[in-house]
Amino acid sequence: MALADIDQDEDATVGALTLATIYVCITCQRVTDLEDAPRPGLALARATARAAEGTGVTVRQVRCLANCNRALSAAIRCDDTWTYVFGGLEAERDATALIEGARLLAGAEDGIMPWRGRPEVLKRGLIARVPPLDFVEEDE
Repeated sequence: MALADIDQDEDATVGALTLATIYVCITCQRVTDLEDAPRPGLALARATARAAEGTGVTVRQVRCLANCNRALSAAIRCDDTWTYVFGGLEAERDATALIEGARLLAGAEDGIMPWRGRPEVLKRGLIARVPPLDFVEEDE
C-alpha cells in the first residue's frame, strides 16, 4: 500500500467520524436518586464530551430519551446508518465506551455497528436499533 493510500484511508476515517453523534439524556436519574440531586445523566454527558475531544465524534445533550426504566441512556447515530439506543450506563464508567461505539458505527460500511469489538456495556445495554430514514427491507 502506498503512502498516499494510507493518507486517503485516514482522511476517510476522520471524515466518517465527524458524522458520528452521541445523544446523551441529561435528565436521566435512577429511581434511588434524590429528586434534587445532580442528574447523573448530565454527568455522563459531560464525561462523554470530555472523552470525545479530538476524536471527531459530536456529543449532544438531550432532555429525555424516554428510557427511564433503564437509565442512564444515550443514542448513537451517523448519517445513513442505523441508530442505536443504550441504557444501563454509568456516568463514571461508560463515556469511553460510547465514543468507541460511535467510532465503530462511523466506520461500518453496512451502517450496522459491529458486534465484534463493541464494548461490553454496549452489548448488554442495547435497547433498540432504529433503521435509517431511507431503509427498505430487501425481499428474501
